Amino acid sequence: MSPRVRVATVVTRFEAGAGEVALRGALALDPDRYPVTVIAGSGNRLLDEAAAAGLEVVLEPSLRSPIAPRDDIRALRRLTRLLGARRYDVVHTHSAKAGTLGRLAAHRAGAGRIVHTFHGLPYHEFQSASRRGTYIGIERRLGRITDVALCVGTGVAVEVVRRRLVAPERVRTIGVATGGAATPRTPRTRAAARHALGLPVDATVVGAVGRLAYQKAPEDFVAAMVALHRPGTVGVWIGGGPLAEQVRAAAARALPQARVVLLGERPDVREVLPAFDVFALPSRYEGLPVAIVEAMTCGVPVVATAVNAVPDVVVPGRTGLLVPPQRPDLMATAVGHLLDHPDEADRMAAAARDWLGDRFGDQRLGDALVAAYAPPRCAPSRTDQETPCA
Repeated sequence: MSPRVRVATVVTRFEAGAGEVALRGALALDPDRYPVTVIAGSGNRLLDEAAAAGLEVVLEPSLRSPIAPRDDIRALRRLTRLLGARRYDVVHTHSAKAGTLGRLAAHRAGAGRIVHTFHGLPYHEFQSASRRGTYIGIERRLGRITDVALCVGTGVAVEVVRRRLVAPERVRTIGVATGGAATPRTPRTRAAARHALGLPVDATVVGAVGRLAYQKAPEDFVAAMVALHRPGTVGVWIGGGPLAEQVRAAAARALPQARVVLLGERPDVREVLPAFDVFALPSRYEGLPVAIVEAMTCGVPVVATAVNAVPDVVVPGRTGLLVPPQRPDLMATAVGHLLDHPDEADRMAAAARDWLGDRFGDQRLGDALVAAYAPPRCAPSRTDQETPCA
C-alpha cells in the first residue's frame, strides 16, 4: 500500500481563480492517500465547499494580502508553529503573500517538500522599477527553498525561468481546472441565463467575470463599454472586490452613453455564461484566468488583454482576439468587430472549444500534483540551484 502523504495547502484568499485552482486540485487527489488541510487567511463559498468535501479547513486571519508588517510577522510565526506541530509531508503554497510566508514557515518547520503555484507573478510592468526589482529578488531567494514551482500557463512559466526565480529543472507548467463542464451556449441556455441574471432576452450583452480589483482593470471595462457606443448593449460584470464602489460610481457616470451592471459574486457562473454575446476581460496582468477557459468551453467568443499566460488559450484570430492592456478603446473595437461579424465570432468560439478539449480537466491537474508531491529518486539540497536531480 502506498504511504499517506499529508498535504497543507496554504492560500491567502480562498476565492476567485487561485482559490478555485487550489480547491479543484485538492479534490482531484485520492483523499485516502493525500489528506489535505486548507490553511487560508480568508475565503468565500469555497471554504464551505472544501469543508463539505471533507477537507480540513484552518483559518489564519493574520494571513492577509496587503503588506502589513505586524500581521505578516504574526502570520509567519503562527504558520511556522502550525506546520511544525502537524509535520506535513508537503506544504503547497499559492500566490504571492501565502507563497512568501508559507514557504518561509515550511522551511523553518522542516517540511518534507515545498511546492509553490504561481497563478501569476507578484511583479508587473505597472509597478515602479524599484518595487519590481524587490519582488524579483524576494522570489529568487524563495526559489532556493522551493522543490517544485507549478506555473499556471506557459507565459508564467517562461517568465519564471527567464527571471531565474526557480531552477529550470524544478519548473512545471500546469493548466487550470474548471470543476465541471460549462453549460453550452444555445438559444435555450442563452434565454435561461438571461432570465437568471435579470437581463433582456433581446439585448446585446458583453460580459466579464473577475474580482473588482486593480489587476482586473474593471474601470477599463466600463470605459470600453462607453467607447463601444452601442445603444441597447449591456455590460455585465460578475464578481466582487475592493473596487466595487469605485466601479459602481464609474458605471453611474457612464450613463446614458453605456449601461454597465455589476452583479457581484455568484455561485452559478458556469450556468450563466451563455447570457454573454462576447466575453471581455481587460486585465493589466494575469496568470491563466479560469473564467476565460470557462467562457471558451461554453462557446462564448473572447476578447482579452495580451498578458502573461492568456495567449496560451486566446490565439489571435483563431480562438479569440487580443488587445494591449489599458487600451479600452482597442478593446471596444475588438468587441465591436465580433458583434458585427457573428460568423467569424462563432468560428473562433468553436475553434476554442475544440482546442481546449479535455486539457483542463480536474484529473490532469490532480496528476500534476501527484507528480509534484512525489520526492525525486535523489534529493539534492533545495539551495543548490545548479545541480539537477538525476
